Amino acid sequence: MRINIRPYLLYFLIPITLMLLAGCAVLYYLQQAGVTPRALSPYVERRTSDHNPFIVKAGELAGKTLMQLDRGIALPHQAIHTTIGAQANPLPRTGLESAPHATQAESDILVTSGTQLVAALAKANPGDVITIMPGTYYVVGTPLIANRPGTASNRITVRAIQSGTVFLEFNLGEGFQVSAPYWTFENLSIRGVCQYHDNCEHAFHVTGGARYFVSLNNTISDFNAHFKINGSDGRMPDFGLIEGNTLSNTSARKTSNPVTLIDLVAANNWLIRRNMISDFIKDQGDRISYGAFAKGAGAANKFEQNIVLCEHLLRGATGQRVGLSLGGGGTGKEYCRDGRCITEQDKSIIQSNLIASCSDDGIYLNRAAASVVTHNTLLDTAGITVRFPESSADIEGNLVDGAIRSRDQGLLRSQDNKETSIALLYLGYHPVRSLFLQPEAANFMVKDQLPRRSDTPGKLPDLCGDSRPATPSYGAFEDFSGCLLSMQRVK
Repeated sequence: MRINIRPYLLYFLIPITLMLLAGCAVLYYLQQAGVTPRALSPYVERRTSDHNPFIVKAGELAGKTLMQLDRGIALPHQAIHTTIGAQANPLPRTGLESAPHATQAESDILVTSGTQLVAALAKANPGDVITIMPGTYYVVGTPLIANRPGTASNRITVRAIQSGTVFLEFNLGEGFQVSAPYWTFENLSIRGVCQYHDNCEHAFHVTGGARYFVSLNNTISDFNAHFKINGSDGRMPDFGLIEGNTLSNTSARKTSNPVTLIDLVAANNWLIRRNMISDFIKDQGDRISYGAFAKGAGAANKFEQNIVLCEHLLRGATGQRVGLSLGGGGTGKEYCRDGRCITEQDKSIIQSNLIASCSDDGIYLNRAAASVVTHNTLLDTAGITVRFPESSADIEGNLVDGAIRSRDQGLLRSQDNKETSIALLYLGYHPVRSLFLQPEAANFMVKDQLPRRSDTPGKLPDLCGDSRPATPSYGAFEDFSGCLLSMQRVK
């Protein structure tokens, strides 16, 4: 049978065919290059910003369209009160920790004023329990110095008997300066109240000899880096624990200084577990911020069972926000543990975390060797990136609404993950995100069932503390309802 195509139809079919072929070629290139729509969007807007008004408007429209294809329509998030953060944590505790709701003992050193707190810290001895009585304490000018050592069997503890009863308001660059080993801080509510955000840098600066530091069940807000951890005078504060804390900011940080809520440099063997980390927007300078990172030639650090919401109650700001990172943005050699930073991290682990609502990567590995990234759930992020030849990572069992990719010759061993092709993101298709009820509003309940692995070696921790079967679901959790105390819509 002879097909008769009218000649004038060719004028339409040929251009349409060429456009489709060109579109497929562009998608193939973007897929191979690892360029997500949310990464391309600001690039397009920047490149068209200095042209005539028509081109500027076209660039803005293209950027907005790309961002909506990737991120969807932004909805108000619900305030999440979880068993991960402060005031409740049913999961098993380690021997280093004490109970979140403690009882007062006769031997406690009771503090009822800022002056008394300063004095108690200055003369603290091993085994002291400095109990701050309920109230609000305003601290200005001089940091609170913790430089007296405890011991493994007799830690020095600074605490409130019950969370939500002691409020420390810091109007100073650093709140607690901890430079001695075996200090524990628990059940405290700490807020930065500086008029200028440059002046509220850290709630805790853990440095030098502050080995075996513990922060348990604290609620901390409105600092550039809630925890700053680094070496000093050749000593490193290794073996720290940050568990069950709620870390956030109530507004975008108007600063050009680094904004990273847990800023870990050059220390080894830290466990950062079961924290709620959210709203870390940097509003000036390069506008790049992180929920938490470990860098500076450290090793054997672990991020486990955290909820990281880059944009939770703060939404829509420009800039790049990364969830968790091994390597961060890199470290000056003088700050590195080995003085060289051949690698930023070695043999560190990111597992069983929920990371969501990030304008950039959910997990970013920068010169991070022998890394393990397993059973994380990433929603509304650019995915997982392994970058530079010094990086190597085993990535397994993750549930990723985005892509898992290598850049600049990073060594990536990806096995048995559920991810989304970059090409599909440009079409606005998100099969992983569609498994959940309303992740764009911070509702991470599952519609039906999550896909399951056929089997997995070893015992995996569950984000919400549930037991995991022999054939676990991909990602961080079996049932998110186990993480929730309550969910309340924020008007």
